[in-house]
Amino acid sequence: MGKLALAAKITHVPSMYLSEQDGPHKGCRQAAIDGHKEIARRCRALGVDTIVVFDTHWLVNSGYHINCAPRWEGIYTSNELPHFIKNLPYAYHGNPQLGKLVADTATRAGVHTRAHDDTSLGLEYGALVPMRYMNGDKRFKIVSAAALCMAHNLPDSVEFGRAVRRAIEVEYDGTVAIFASGSLSHRFAQNGVSEQFLHKVWDPFLETTDRHVVELWKNGDWKTFCGMLPEYATKCHGEGFMHDTAMLLGALGWDDYEGRAEIVTPYFGSSGTGQLNAILPV
Repeated sequence: MGKLALAAKITHVPSMYLSEQDGPHKGCRQAAIDGHKEIARRCRALGVDTIVVFDTHWLVNSGYHINCAPRWEGIYTSNELPHFIKNLPYAYHGNPQLGKLVADTATRAGVHTRAHDDTSLGLEYGALVPMRYMNGDKRFKIVSAAALCMAHNLPDSVEFGRAVRRAIEVEYDGTVAIFASGSLSHRFAQNGVSEQFLHKVWDPFLETTDRHVVELWKNGDWKTFCGMLPEYATKCHGEGFMHDTAMLLGALGWDDYEGRAEIVTPYFGSSGTGQLNAILPV
């Protein structure tokens, strides 16, 4: 029997990589980077061997999909924001065994899922950015699950999250962390004024709603949050329609979850979007 040791909602804003570079924005995302390093420190202390990332930058149009190749290596440039993330080198090990166990468990539960181990699929930056700051020593194996789900129902993603936990605790012999890699509100700043919003949220409605959500999480009011998630994801332009968050909370018990979020990196605006790093106690 395996163990789910840590769960978190994390940012992957590309300005974290920009923050490393010499120039006017150097250091601008140090708090987010430090949050990733703290989450990784705790994973190490808990003996985590594999991190499962629900990646809102992996777009799928049908079914649920897991990238569990044995290894990835390459140089990544974002096709979305090539001036933010360019020529980022990476090399990580995957966990085909865990990926297949999750796919089998989810499929048996009625959420058809495919595990891709013999594949040329690369990792998307919803996984690559966090792993740059969490996994530079290659300590953790990676499993990536697609969470930019274009034609999917949130309840199916909740069930997928439940299956992830069952696969870990019933089928797997090891210790795992799960991360929902995506924003809160996700309305990008309009072209032409984006530089003015590098550290801002696009609209007061979005920021006010995000901050209310953070308080719900800190207070453990998951029944209210889960009840509002479908409308929140729509009205506040949730990244990946917030399927990553549905997966995460499915693994934690959905609206029966009682944990109180620990905010590791306080809420911040980034290019119009709302971001944070938060650990959700398992």
